[in-house]
Amino acid sequence: MNIGIIVHSQTEHTYSVAQTLKEKLSAEGHSTKVERVIPAGDVPPRAKNVKFESRPEVDVYDALIFGAPVQAFSLSAVMTAYMRRLPSLQDKKIACFVTKGLPFNWTGGNRAISQMKKICQSKGGTVIGTGIIIWNKNREIKIVELVEQFSGLF
Repeated sequence: MNIGIIVHSQTEHTYSVAQTLKEKLSAEGHSTKVERVIPAGDVPPRAKNVKFESRPEVDVYDALIFGAPVQAFSLSAVMTAYMRRLPSLQDKKIACFVTKGLPFNWTGGNRAISQMKKICQSKGGTVIGTGIIIWNKNREIKIVELVEQFSGLF
């Protein structure tokens, strides 16, 4: 299966999770590519008018994994703007994950995942898995769990 892992990463945490996912999915025989959503300049939390330096195309993939940081208790403004501008995701299997610094999923993680799912579903995509990685001392265990969970979805 041709899987696109599309990420926005501010501190490289989200990107590092995406790279680990790519390694696992590639080892299982999938054609997998990590692509970055890159804004043109700094984007404050909850910004509405986001311009992009890089906006990966999604129509070339059979399945997608979206990853982004939690920002101000919500999905990052960059990923929100990117996903809202996506074309149809009809008939695509999709998994979503977020990375965050604050403990507990209710400090923005659940909301960010909900936002991602809502956007994907509004474009006809089928969200088959989600995950939240809290960047603390247990993160390596949680990353392994997420990678195992997601690799079983495709």
